[in-house]
Amino acid sequence: MDHLDKASPPAPDFLDLSTELQKKLKAFIHKRVLNPEDAEDIFQLTCLEAWRSKARFNGQATLSTWMCGIAQNLIRNHFRRLHARPVHCEFDETQCHEQDHSPDLYGQFETHRRLELTLIAFNRLPIEMRDTLYASVQSGSSYRDTASALEIPIGTVRSRISRAREQLKMATHC
Repeated sequence: MDHLDKASPPAPDFLDLSTELQKKLKAFIHKRVLNPEDAEDIFQLTCLEAWRSKARFNGQATLSTWMCGIAQNLIRNHFRRLHARPVHCEFDETQCHEQDHSPDLYGQFETHRRLELTLIAFNRLPIEMRDTLYASVQSGSSYRDTASALEIPIGTVRSRISRAREQLKMATHC
């Protein structure tokens, strides 16, 4: 009995990705990584890893889905490394005795880290929770105005905002 050979998809040229795929991949990464330099590095690493792993691309998923999967793994690794590595700075005893008016770099880093975690957690909330939080901010945080804007009961607004706050707290460890 003859085997029917399915035509395998043509191997993509990983050195010549379409402009559309590049834009999609960059948007995917930039949505998850706020620092533009880090996002660009992850984009480059994604392309490199895709090229190295091109033999494993079997066409079961679209090329963009496959590459977004690679990017997601690299993003996850990026944040693991970033948060596992403590901020290192040299201790200078003379600075303890001087009046220091320089910016608080650790505080800025911590604020940026929490903001990034919050944005990631916000994007993972169910759409109705995100819409309710957004409408609440737009209406000046009044439950009544939010309920009116969304045309839902005020109790639903309170419930969604409460659950969203809890999920954001858990996700950001605040």
